Amino acid sequence: MKRINFHLLYCFLLATLASCQSDKQHIPELPTKYIGEVTQEMTELMIHDVTNPPLAARFFSYACITGYEITSQNDSSLHDLHGILNQYPAIQKPTDFPEQSYQLSAVLGMIQTAKTIQPSGTELQRYEDALLDSCRKMGFPEETIQQSLAYAKAMTKAVLEYAKADGYNLISNYPRYTPLGTPGSWYPTPPGYFAPVEPYFETVRPFFLDSAAQFKPLPPIAFAETKDSEFYKITKEVYDVDMSEKNKEIAAFWDCNPFALQDNGHLMVGMKKISPGAHWMGITNIACQKAKSSFSESMKIHTMVATTLMDGFIACWDEKYRSNRIRPETAIRKYIDPTWTPFLQTPPFPEYLSGHSTISTAAAAVLTHYFGDNFSYSDTVEERYGLKARSYTSFNQAANEAAISRLYGGIHFMDAITRGQKQGREVGAWVIDKLPQTDLDAAQAAKN
Repeated sequence: MKRINFHLLYCFLLATLASCQSDKQHIPELPTKYIGEVTQEMTELMIHDVTNPPLAARFFSYACITGYEITSQNDSSLHDLHGILNQYPAIQKPTDFPEQSYQLSAVLGMIQTAKTIQPSGTELQRYEDALLDSCRKMGFPEETIQQSLAYAKAMTKAVLEYAKADGYNLISNYPRYTPLGTPGSWYPTPPGYFAPVEPYFETVRPFFLDSAAQFKPLPPIAFAETKDSEFYKITKEVYDVDMSEKNKEIAAFWDCNPFALQDNGHLMVGMKKISPGAHWMGITNIACQKAKSSFSESMKIHTMVATTLMDGFIACWDEKYRSNRIRPETAIRKYIDPTWTPFLQTPPFPEYLSGHSTISTAAAAVLTHYFGDNFSYSDTVEERYGLKARSYTSFNQAANEAAISRLYGGIHFMDAITRGQKQGREVGAWVIDKLPQTDLDAAQAAKN
């Protein structure tokens, strides 16, 4: 019987283990920019599909949640979303993909989710193919690429099960919403006269809020036709707004109306505008890139902003279809000047509260939590759509400008703006309070 040379066997096993570890070490780090690239690709599809603002936030949320889930399963610095998001399940990490790169898996998970839930999601296949080609050039082994993709698909399936239970798919069963036609109530506006957008969005499960009505605002200023009424005063305020070039620039920069139409002489065509949420997702990426946030931190911040946007829209839309208030355009034409048109096109849903004011303030609160209140940046999000960049010294400054842009644009009354901001602050503070203590400590350390 041959004797085993245990010394040689031990050396062989050590060499084999070292070789495996060396191969793992040679898997490159995936740059954080790809997280923002995916949200930008999603935005382009949303423009193509004319995705409404609340639904856009839902798409961003579940894509980011998939990326976060994968990242948190592989980086202990991130807290599991189970116990943080409403009804979020405990998802077990699969053991079938030992050669995967969790960073690549996270980005691919975002893509896989977006491919499934966006109407034109299959168009993202071209971006996915280009990404994987880039990974091969970066030195990712083919086995790592394939296992990362398989891991991403497994996690996408789990997250989409969670998404399916949020109630959005039940909205189509509700009766068609019909404008009330009563004095002071909302009615479709020109030029598109679109049907009201997402009248039942408040029925969707929020991520952090206890209910859609948790931060229910005060009722709007009561409608009245007399010139001595408070309603006439706020209507006249919109009519008399100073439309200086500066204010026009602010209004145009924060327009973010995917429903805007342009008359080319023969028919109305879409003007290719992004949604408010897409704008803030772009700002989130700008901030993460400037701060040189790690991949995990960037994934976390994108996810928290996206889910906050979703809850902001749920809270705001709950009030919109409760108060169902008339838009300035309709009121001014009827009671002040029948020839008046707003600087911005009026979006197709009731006026109170201002959605942009709500979600911008909420997003700014979360970003300020992570980056501090004196984070200056240049907002280049709208450059690709023909608008010059604007510079800000804080996220709150940007959110305040987004809010007042609704007055300059002629699409909101002032009480809808200020109370939208209040609701946004409440939503943002609630989200931050829900974050685990480890996240709060890390955010504080980063700001210091």
